[in-house]
Amino acid sequence: MNQLIVIAFDHFGDARQAMSGLRALERDGRIRFEDTAIVERDPDGTAHVKNEVSGTTETAAAVGALIGGLITFVFPPAGIAIGAVLGAAVGAAMGTGVSGDFVDQVKTTLRLGRSALFLVVKDSDSDAVMAALRPYKGDVIQTTLDSEAEEALRAALG
Repeated sequence: MNQLIVIAFDHFGDARQAMSGLRALERDGRIRFEDTAIVERDPDGTAHVKNEVSGTTETAAAVGALIGGLITFVFPPAGIAIGAVLGAAVGAAMGTGVSGDFVDQVKTTLRLGRSALFLVVKDSDSDAVMAALRPYKGDVIQTTLDSEAEEALRAALG
């Protein structure tokens, strides 16, 4: 089952740096993501959101490309457009990634000069993840982890 983890970091660049460390774990096969997003709030109040490609987006794009290819074969001019629309519909129907509305809510409440990391995790080596997050200070905003894992995460970020 996928786990949602949302962390607000004390410093502007921390979410990006933490994500970089988690991507290294992903390359080593120690964590698998369904979706990720980063929100950074400048000291002047401007918020930036970086949504990364998710497993859902990749699957929807592949399905859309396949459908578009088949339709292009039968109806060449319309195939590409229809495939793109169907791919977007498949992605929306699968809807297992980070909610855009939730990202917007955190974006508006995030204090100036802070950053937030949104993770939808398929599978992970929790010890490796905790070690990757330990250099950063922050607050857990929301999680679907069990209480013991959530407390370990809070301690790692403390």
